[in-house]
Amino acid sequence: MANDSQEWMWTQALGMLARAERLREQMFNPRSAPSSACWQPPADVLETEREVLVLAALPGVDADKAEVAIEGPSLVISGQRTLPPELRMAVIHRMELPQGRFERRIPLPPGRYETVRRASVNGCLVVTLTKGGHR
Repeated sequence: MANDSQEWMWTQALGMLARAERLREQMFNPRSAPSSACWQPPADVLETEREVLVLAALPGVDADKAEVAIEGPSLVISGQRTLPPELRMAVIHRMELPQGRFERRIPLPPGRYETVRRASVNGCLVVTLTKGGHR
């Protein structure tokens, strides 16, 4: 019985260390200026002959409320993810999806971009950047 409780405590401690490491990765980025963002969504960048597509995993975030801007050589995606009001009084048994302010700076392939479109597809914010000179 004592061995089971020690194994349980060790498993809990390892889980807490893993969560602390994920939080450290999300919150501490020594190369950027401090911001009010508390997490960064994962993102993919794909390039075709005419476009650059950026997919950011943002389930539960309205695409129209996400801020999207090109700043120098980067695309900046930022916004807020909050719990729906009906869940604020709920008993939470597990909470893995981050809440609060997010911001992600994504380096773009070199080039000039004419249009920026955004849509929400399967829980991802899809930002489409049309390359200069293509219509």
